Amino acid sequence: MRVPLPRLLRLPWTAVLTAFVLLASGFTAMSASGAESGCRVDYTVNKWTGGYTAQIKVTNLGPALDGWRLTWTYTGDQQVTSAWNAAVTQTGRSVVAAHTDWNGALATGGSADFGLQGTWRSADPAPGDFALNGTPCGGDGTPPPTTPPTTPPPTTPPTGADCGGAVICSDFEDQTGPAPSGAWQFTAPDCQGTGTAAVDTAVAHSGSRSLRVDGRAGYCNHAFVASTADLSSVGPVMYVRMWVRHTTALPSAHVTFVSLPDSSQGGRSLRVGGQNGALQWNRETDDATLPAQSPAGVALSRPLPTGSWQCLRFAIDTTAPGLDTWLGDEQIPGLHADGVPTQDIDQQWLVRTAPPRPTALRLGWESYGTGDDTLWFDDVSVGSAPLGC
Repeated sequence: MRVPLPRLLRLPWTAVLTAFVLLASGFTAMSASGAESGCRVDYTVNKWTGGYTAQIKVTNLGPALDGWRLTWTYTGDQQVTSAWNAAVTQTGRSVVAAHTDWNGALATGGSADFGLQGTWRSADPAPGDFALNGTPCGGDGTPPPTTPPTTPPPTTPPTGADCGGAVICSDFEDQTGPAPSGAWQFTAPDCQGTGTAAVDTAVAHSGSRSLRVDGRAGYCNHAFVASTADLSSVGPVMYVRMWVRHTTALPSAHVTFVSLPDSSQGGRSLRVGGQNGALQWNRETDDATLPAQSPAGVALSRPLPTGSWQCLRFAIDTTAPGLDTWLGDEQIPGLHADGVPTQDIDQQWLVRTAPPRPTALRLGWESYGTGDDTLWFDDVSVGSAPLGC
């Protein structure tokens, strides 16, 4: 996914009673209600022409909650494009933010922090009609008796066959032979060994086909299937979603299973893979990793579960050195870079300030030491708008 997107500025949360402008930073902060109400919301926004990020802190002033759901209505033309530490959906001008697996409990006086990024064209006023589990912030603090809310399902299609205007939108059902063909071509970017790729008709996330890669250990066993689509105009944020399944836990050595050639690196790649048993980003130019490969950094990432289909999503800002990563609906704290160095996460990553500009997508396997694995990919999309799992 914390994890979140580019341009997130980490400021201390401050509850104020009226909107004001911090001239030095361009931030606007507001408080939705006073301490006497059932909840309080502190909404701090960083705005630029056409876009914004908002840091939101909701404080529960009523009875303890086992699960929360914050709603509000935008009065401008804001559109939420991504979020972190909450599942955020928007229908028209109405927005719903629901707790994640780790921040659903909200004691009396307790608070939860989350953030979002969005766009706007003509107006971006701060909302003022926040409600927590149906109780307006400013009410008597007694929520209605309801079943604790759950994370809402994504509003976007779960399969590759229906993903709007995405540049890549593939469930591989158009593959007719055993070898990748048409819009997907086998490639070994640096050197080819015994790794192989094929169209699999026995294992699929949806439909009857997927891409299968039998990855082999050793540097010269590169095996990828590359999309022929040109991604150089996708943005300003590039959203990648795929379903992936594999058989062997990520090893301690460095491996890659997603490679994005990057024009800002002269064609070298942004790489998604693993190290020390957990998911990581790697930049080919300088071998920088996200997170840092310290015990604390690795602990902020996640393993890639084996033996089941996993929804993996990325958001890559092409205007700033920012990245976000989700596994299912969880934004992964260690796989987030927002331009502000964070201990054990992105100090090394932010040494290079040039924004990434991916031009293509390759799915496969590349090992830099030990590590065989068999992987399947399905329902893959890349576009300028986010898709859910």
